[in-house]
Amino acid sequence: MLVDLLIRNANILTQDPTRPIAESLLIHDGKVLDVDPDAGMAARAARVIDAAGATIVPGFNDVHAHSVWFGLGLMEAALGTVENLEDVYDVIAETAATLGPDEWVVASGFSPLLLDGQQPDRDRLDAAAGGRPVWIKHSSGHACTLNGVALALIEADGADFGAGIDGGAVVIGPDGRPTGLLEENAMRLVQDLLLPYPLETIERALDLATSHYLTEGITSVTDAGIAGGWIGHSPQEFAAYQNAKDKGLLSVRMQPMIVLDALHPLQGHAADSVTSGLDTGIRTGLGDDWLRLGPVKIFSDGSLLGSTAYVTEEYVGCTHNHGYLQMDAAKLRETALKAYSSGWAVAMHAIGDHAIDHAIDILTEAQDTFGRHALPNRIEHGGVVRPEQLDRIAAAGIVLVPQPHFITEFGDGMARLLGPKRTPWSYPGKSLLTRGVVLPGSSDRPVSNGRPLDVMQSFVERLTPSGAVYGPAERITAAEALAAYTTGSAAATGAEGVKGRLSHGYLADLAFLDQDPTKVDPSAIGATQVLATMVGGEIRFGADAFPPRVRTEELEPSLCTLSSTDS
Repeated sequence: MLVDLLIRNANILTQDPTRPIAESLLIHDGKVLDVDPDAGMAARAARVIDAAGATIVPGFNDVHAHSVWFGLGLMEAALGTVENLEDVYDVIAETAATLGPDEWVVASGFSPLLLDGQQPDRDRLDAAAGGRPVWIKHSSGHACTLNGVALALIEADGADFGAGIDGGAVVIGPDGRPTGLLEENAMRLVQDLLLPYPLETIERALDLATSHYLTEGITSVTDAGIAGGWIGHSPQEFAAYQNAKDKGLLSVRMQPMIVLDALHPLQGHAADSVTSGLDTGIRTGLGDDWLRLGPVKIFSDGSLLGSTAYVTEEYVGCTHNHGYLQMDAAKLRETALKAYSSGWAVAMHAIGDHAIDHAIDILTEAQDTFGRHALPNRIEHGGVVRPEQLDRIAAAGIVLVPQPHFITEFGDGMARLLGPKRTPWSYPGKSLLTRGVVLPGSSDRPVSNGRPLDVMQSFVERLTPSGAVYGPAERITAAEALAAYTTGSAAATGAEGVKGRLSHGYLADLAFLDQDPTKVDPSAIGATQVLATMVGGEIRFGADAFPPRVRTEELEPSLCTLSSTDS
């Protein structure tokens, strides 16, 4: 039979060290069949794409994002570009004018850090919304702001704002009233009123998010937390992913992480190791190349942007504030070990260095006690990582998942909070590579811009909004940044044998670029444009740029048969 497709006349950065540069690819059944095939093999292609000299790279793989959250944000009032609080009130008023008198005004993307820490006034929000309840989701994901109407609804539902909340806080103002700011686990007070979302809403969010990913060359995404905790949208959230896949709404490959809260005790034989998980014993690894369960997501601390990440030394200018763990340290260890012993790889959110101490201790104990799983254990973020912690991470084979674009968007504010001693330890890059630690590409979208080429530039430059260099020793090369988003991400997600490279047997997931991002000035990496994106051998974005030509010339009979061993 014929081979599906030949791509020729390209500058292909394969990420395969045995053949790093190529000019053509032969693709069949959604996978790469050959690289720079000989004339005989090339003649078997039923269709041909002339790449016209475009640079081709493996599809980008973001290993820490929040697709449902991002997709919902595309459906909600947007506060990501506001320059002052008056802009906030204007957006709320404009949105409220389109709603019924009892409907909630829901807005996303608000970042107090970009407004010098200013928070909206609950009474001004009441006036702007015309008496409607307001829910403002902060871009950090670790806090939200409500107006007085929303607070009254929560109180009427039985909430006691004076009671303490484990792992969270309802901020009280000088007048003795709640300001409207809810931190960490306190956000559940509003979520209990408005969640769960209907599955159809979540599916729509996934459709919007993954369609957008294609425009940026993204072909794989790990969603870092669904179905539980304050980051989940429905206890049935994974079903929405399955539905979206079945309906053709899932445009890229997905690896969702189930949040720890969704796991529960399981009964079985006394000899079984599975004690905590999902019904029937489902765990990490279930699925296929399109949709597969990832690690369990566990939150240990809060946010650097919100000064709730757990650090050993207090934040600069915030006397006695070290942040905090979201659960008791003993409970954190117990629940993590129980999940790991039941077959779940663990991805532990830990931003502050004190939280990272706990994460390393727990993950190392888990591996030493129960052995290694197929997927590596991970520490998400690493906002402050001391050098000796990096040594322990390397020794344990743990994957650290930093987000360098935080530096580009929030670096000046983070540097003020951390001070000159700790800033060089923040969101490391080069230190991981020199220690032989896997460095993946990730964004934490929508907390930060998730366009991979922009994040790659941040990996290389590490410039804050003011132009200051944030930890210059952690800069990496453009080639290393590209590897992070391809081979590094594949290794971090346990898929290094099937994606991240363009070589025989690997998935035909790739992006066509208008320039080679490894050959331009670092300041121009983000200016690289994605011309087209292919997933599984099918162009899903930019098909007009590279229309496949159906080969019509007569083929020799000897070239028309492809043995089963070749396919």
